[in-house]
Amino acid sequence: MTTTAATDAEEPGAHPRFAEALRALGLEELLARTRRFPEATRTAAEAAAAIGCELSQICKSLIFATDGVPVLVLMDGASRVDVERVREELGAEQVTRAKADVVRETTGYAIGGVPPFGHRTRTRVLADRSLLAHDVVWAAAGTPYTVFPIEPKELVAHAGAALVDVREQSA
Repeated sequence: MTTTAATDAEEPGAHPRFAEALRALGLEELLARTRRFPEATRTAAEAAAAIGCELSQICKSLIFATDGVPVLVLMDGASRVDVERVREELGAEQVTRAKADVVRETTGYAIGGVPPFGHRTRTRVLADRSLLAHDVVWAAAGTPYTVFPIEPKELVAHAGAALVDVREQSA
């Protein structure tokens, strides 16, 4: 697959809100490393195939409703979130996947393009430790067609995430 530079005026890379967030954080160099694909990279498997990386090198940004309050969970693409572990981590009564309208309202982005930071509202963020197993991970850049590379520790820091163990364990 071919990619285009994020600076191409006809085919912008990162979502404008996310690009603004990167600039505000002093991370504008990530804009030049953002990749845009002609086919959607909405799922972790689609993103890994397009990039040519391991599935676990994809950072999924997932919104959950925790006692009705949105919480962002950053998880590696090869793993699933254990909602019971999230519930325990947060001391919540109930944890469910947020509906698409809640995701858009909370983050400003559609499911499949939610970046790990640069959201419309401030939410609590949990990052699974599995992300730290890589030198670089790839995350959505605000659209279902764009991704950017970042060091996991930098990702966790800029997302303001607490490092936790919330992935499902193999039986």
